[in-house]
Amino acid sequence: MTTDRGSIEPTRPVVLLGWAVAGLVVGLLVRPVAERIDDTAPLVTWPQPLGLLLVAAIVGGTAWSTWRTVQVRRERLAPHRAVNRLVLARACAIAGSVVGGGYLGYAVTWLGDASPLADERVARSGLAALGGLLTVVASLLLERACRVRSDDRDN
Repeated sequence: MTTDRGSIEPTRPVVLLGWAVAGLVVGLLVRPVAERIDDTAPLVTWPQPLGLLLVAAIVGGTAWSTWRTVQVRRERLAPHRAVNRLVLARACAIAGSVVGGGYLGYAVTWLGDASPLADERVARSGLAALGGLLTVVASLLLERACRVRSDDRDN
């Protein structure tokens, strides 16, 4: 009798692309809707892009630590730790896609605008979009680090 231990499929790129496009559309709508409601568009301050870059660094560090534990030291993660890291990776990948797409959309609405804060909004929104992208990349690396080699599954 064989027992199926089950597996979790890696996050598909098309899912992340769909969330990024949804974020992009929302980001494109933020400025016109905010200007219609409040007559001013939201500012992007330094904590937003820096926070996303920090999340990317934390997830990337977790990916590195997990990879070294599983692939180099050949240690097994406790099942609940592996599932927690996979859930973290999936959630951060989706959140990074949505938020990165949203900031990219917001930045695009300011391109070519002559208002005094337009360049600042483009730069900070662009950096936040980069933080979202780096979060996605780090999350996918964490997912990959949690993979168990086929020769380890037999043990």
